[in-house]
Amino acid sequence: MTAFGDMVDPFGRRIDYLRVSVTDRCDFRCVYCMAEDMTFLPKRDLLSLEELDRLCTVFVEKGVKKLRLTGGEPLVRKNIMQLIKSLSRHLKTGALEELTLTTNGSQLERFAHELAEFGVKRVNVSVDTLDPQKFHEVTRWGHLDRVLRGIDAALDAGLAVKLNAVALRGFNERELPEMMRWAHGRGMDMTVIETMPLGEIDGDRTSQYLPLSELRSQLENQFTLEDIPFKTGGPARYVQVKETGGRLGFITPLTHNFCESCNRVRITCTGTLFMCLGQEDAADLRAPLRASEGNTLLSQAIDEAILRKPKGHDFVIDRTTRQPAVSRHMSVTGG
Repeated sequence: MTAFGDMVDPFGRRIDYLRVSVTDRCDFRCVYCMAEDMTFLPKRDLLSLEELDRLCTVFVEKGVKKLRLTGGEPLVRKNIMQLIKSLSRHLKTGALEELTLTTNGSQLERFAHELAEFGVKRVNVSVDTLDPQKFHEVTRWGHLDRVLRGIDAALDAGLAVKLNAVALRGFNERELPEMMRWAHGRGMDMTVIETMPLGEIDGDRTSQYLPLSELRSQLENQFTLEDIPFKTGGPARYVQVKETGGRLGFITPLTHNFCESCNRVRITCTGTLFMCLGQEDAADLRAPLRASEGNTLLSQAIDEAILRKPKGHDFVIDRTTRQPAVSRHMSVTGG
């Protein structure tokens, strides 16, 4: 039994996976994630690294076994390695089973060996194309060669790397088979993700949307895909690819949602707890965090929020209004 008691939602799902956005800032402006001219939060609104540590620690005491740091881009947060080093103490005690990171890879060359030193065993790197020009187009500000050097550094440091690619119709659907071969050839798993209707962006998501059921059918013309029970704690459903020997995951919030087994909650960099990525209901944890040096108020606020966790999300791409189902940007909620 943990110090405060485990977290179980109204549908009997045990919450043991926490995703924490450490910043809303990013050094890319991916077209499906952000508007090019973003207005970021003032620094005073963000939780300090010490507050993030304290918040994560309470969740670990309440039964969280897997902690993923996200952004924006988490590695652009100033002094982020101090937080990762501090949180690694929970790995040493065994209270936390895994500390992981989702990154765009731009800073991995600099930080990979330090991440490994602090107990991070694997990272997810978001790469939607291996064409340098197209990569620059989709990220607006990113450079593929820098990301590839970061992946090399991560592999060299002994980190397991999983490639995440958002499937975008008319952009990378023809590339995805070759990207998968490339990833599997380097010992990396790969996951493809349906574009999610989050946030006001400059483009039109209805034209980007590629159902992964359609992508899977295309892949099965070239590859033998065998469904396997492999899980990493996230929402991906995995197949083993006979021809490459690697694993391919599908994250399908629209065509085949994953709500029935959802074990996750998310915290923004301002201390707002979202019980569901696809719902607007949220709880403010910053106020109870700052109201007392003890953690009783904070623990109570978390318990009350978990009891409001919905059965499922409301993701839909509205082809009539072309508006997102949820207005906040993915970079705010943390992936």
